[in-house]
Amino acid sequence: MPHRVLLVEDEPEIVSPLVRTLEREGYAVAQAATGREALSATAREEYDVVILDLGLPDMDGLDVCRMLRAADYDGAVLILSGRARELDRVVGLDAGADDYVAKPFGLAELLARLRALLRRTSGRAGQSGVERRLEVDVDAHRVHVGECEVLLTSKEFDVLAVLAANRDKVVSRSQLMSEVWTEGWYGSTKTLDVTIGRLRQKLDRAAPAERVVTVRGVGFRLES
Repeated sequence: MPHRVLLVEDEPEIVSPLVRTLEREGYAVAQAATGREALSATAREEYDVVILDLGLPDMDGLDVCRMLRAADYDGAVLILSGRARELDRVVGLDAGADDYVAKPFGLAELLARLRALLRRTSGRAGQSGVERRLEVDVDAHRVHVGECEVLLTSKEFDVLAVLAANRDKVVSRSQLMSEVWTEGWYGSTKTLDVTIGRLRQKLDRAAPAERVVTVRGVGFRLES
């Protein structure tokens, strides 16, 4: 099955030759001319790569990239941009992009970068669930995802341990507070919310297939 590419670009002089080249190389190419079209397309269909221009007519491409990641798009994002400074590249990568190509660019270089991205993302997707499963070792007070250790604070670990012991079940806020903060809890769960937020950030980086889901008005659930 060919790799699916979504090209988000509004300049016809770039779109036409790039689509022809990608299709000649065997990619299945879809197009979007605005950020909203891109977000709608990725919500409907799965794409291996989004090639994203930053200078879109309706919104900044950086915001599109951030919104894709916030919506759990886990494919590759390759940014195309006339913004060529080092700071621009850093900002683009921090926004969730996997690579950044400055305009004007050569098609040969772009294709090479695209192949490299697909090798990396295909490798991640090919890892088995057992290899990537989150493992919480309560006795050793350590957390691993595959062979990688996830470094957590004491409270982050304790919260995760309770959630992992009740995987796919809702754990109430009061249960988490009573089991983790055995002393000094006077009814406020703000500390719990802060800890959950930091824990989510670390799991998003190390174990994107594992999520701490908020069940509004009840508590939290760890699910794959």
